[in-house]
Amino acid sequence: MERPGGLPTGVTIENILDRQSPRNRRIAEIFALCGLVERSGQGMNLIYELSIKEAKSLPDFSGTDSYWVRMTLGGVVLDKKMLILINQIGNERLESLSTDDFLVIDALFHEKKLHDSWQPRIRKLIDMGIIERVGRGNYILARALYEATGKSGIHTRLTGLDRETNKELIVKHISQCGEKGTPFREIQQVLPNHTRSQLQILLRELREEKRIRSKSKTNTTRWYLANR
Repeated sequence: MERPGGLPTGVTIENILDRQSPRNRRIAEIFALCGLVERSGQGMNLIYELSIKEAKSLPDFSGTDSYWVRMTLGGVVLDKKMLILINQIGNERLESLSTDDFLVIDALFHEKKLHDSWQPRIRKLIDMGIIERVGRGNYILARALYEATGKSGIHTRLTGLDRETNKELIVKHISQCGEKGTPFREIQQVLPNHTRSQLQILLRELREEKRIRSKSKTNTTRWYLANR
């Protein structure tokens, strides 16, 4: 779909979902009062939401310039598993989701990085049981959603990979410190995004696996490889 004349002043492809600027606000208001249009600026949001609900590609604005807006809509279902996932979320929860919520779900399903602007939506999606936190600042879809699509192994991989990678980083640093051992503050430097309690859990797991050991001297605990 093309529209001549370019986007309204101040509106770009990057913020087209966040900012609405009708060419003639008075005409838009008249159409709304006559029941000929829905809420102003809602159309693009609906396009994005329906694209995700129907497991189709997001709108493509390739070819847009200062004078024309070109939007290509995909008509092919990309992954039928996405349709199952949307159905698993259920109509009641879907009705309360915003466009950004749908974009978060779509990004996590395709294992893409979340945009910073979506962060305010994270807490709500966690409370709704749609996504889970993995470590600090990392998120994945809830296990029940992966199970519904027959992809529970992906959930295990995403949670396990993150955890095991962090444990390996701790072991590597402790190994490099050798006989002098590693104080807790250095382990905090290795994984600065983890809370104190999260690090203590990882250390406890490594000790139970007999990979590391601890020794206390005065008020300081140092960590060593188990074989040293």
